[in-house]
Amino acid sequence: MTDTRTVSFDLHVHYSQAYLVDDTDDAMGPDGIPDDHPAHPVGIIRVDDGGAFLITGLHTGTVGFSVTVADHDPGADTDGYEDIVEISFESEAGQVSLYEWGGGGVHELPVLPAGPGWYRLRYHAQNMDEAREVDTSNEIIDRYLLQIWPQDESTPRVVKSASGQLAYWRRPR
Repeated sequence: MTDTRTVSFDLHVHYSQAYLVDDTDDAMGPDGIPDDHPAHPVGIIRVDDGGAFLITGLHTGTVGFSVTVADHDPGADTDGYEDIVEISFESEAGQVSLYEWGGGGVHELPVLPAGPGWYRLRYHAQNMDEAREVDTSNEIIDRYLLQIWPQDESTPRVVKSASGQLAYWRRPR
């Protein structure tokens, strides 16, 4: 029997940022934009000590956001999204939450199925370029899907790349 749970919500962003934070007592989330993987850059999601930094196309406003937590790889939605990237993430608590920029809101997520340990994050994005052009909106232009499942640490990878925003964020800085 497989266990898959999905939650969806409007996510309010500022500076094109949101944060996945491990629910340990000392987890604060990324402090600034973490460096991308030097050999395998994925651009729009970066991990650092108990947190993941997620980048959106919209600078300020509301984006559509869904998170699927599963006990197995749920499969990438290659038909529904323009950009899809993956990266490994280690959870000390076995529970994570999604934070809006500046502590504006916290979205509790389903408990991670394997408890503490390594997980794979697959971040899907749609309409990042259109949202970047608009810059600020409370109407949903771009939308995102973050999938999380247990998997040993592995190399980050780009599954699908179509937007200028993903190309921009993958450039060396």
